[in-house]
Amino acid sequence: MDPQAYKAKLVIITGMSGAGKTVAVQSFEDLGYFCVDNLPPALLPKFLELMKDPSNNIQNVALVMDLRGREFFDSLIESLDALSQEEWVEDHILFLDAEDQELVSRYKETRRSHPLEPKGLPLEGIKKEREMLDELRGRAQTIFNTTDLKPKALREDILQTFKEKEQQVFSVQMVSFGFKHGVPIDADLMFDVRFLPNPHYVETMRPKTGLDDEVVQYVFKWAETKQFLDKLKDLLAFMLPRYRKEGKSQIVVAIGCTGGQHRSVAIAEFLAQHFAEDFLTKVTHRDIEKRRELS
Repeated sequence: MDPQAYKAKLVIITGMSGAGKTVAVQSFEDLGYFCVDNLPPALLPKFLELMKDPSNNIQNVALVMDLRGREFFDSLIESLDALSQEEWVEDHILFLDAEDQELVSRYKETRRSHPLEPKGLPLEGIKKEREMLDELRGRAQTIFNTTDLKPKALREDILQTFKEKEQQVFSVQMVSFGFKHGVPIDADLMFDVRFLPNPHYVETMRPKTGLDDEVVQYVFKWAETKQFLDKLKDLLAFMLPRYRKEGKSQIVVAIGCTGGQHRSVAIAEFLAQHFAEDFLTKVTHRDIEKRRELS
């Protein structure tokens, strides 16, 4: 990795056990970070070597450091001291905390024992861990107290704090498909457009797809297509911002016709372009080549 070309980002997620590290690492995954859960601090120097190797193309990284003993803590402090001397990487410590009473309640709800007191009372382990992490907490650039935070709120706080200035986290994936090849199992919303006039029955259009201008003009010239799209645009304009507000990172909207060649392709392309101004949109045509494969 050329130190002048890019400054890599390394976020170390640590803090009290039960304070929300699982939610945190999932949030960084949504931000496109390469994430490792529960990496022993002693392995941090080796991981930095991997990051520095340009062939790995690892740039933004989030590592969860779950301190289970004093030797882990000492290793992390030593690694952080060495890391502060590196100019090619920008490091950031995110510390998650919560009040003792709330942490005890969470342990009771999950019926877990504290990692530092597997046979003792959770509160004893919490106090021992808090004392052990006191110095690390003081070195953290960002501290989130999750006592009164629901997982969704914690995720939103992390996304707003760590996302790039222009980065869009929520994306809309438009997928065209053919019902005769089966429905997409990962679709969140599915719309059937088989009621629209079918270009398949026009001989000159049969070998073409919904990416060809002739097919697009045919699909969109009908009054029922225009009426359907007006209603569908209104529906999606209502739903998509609410999915984003709910905390979804991606919504898959599937558009299906008979073979996945003409109508669904044209409409998926149209919808992706229509919503591109407000959302990060992607389009996939799952079955567009199936006819050629079967012929």
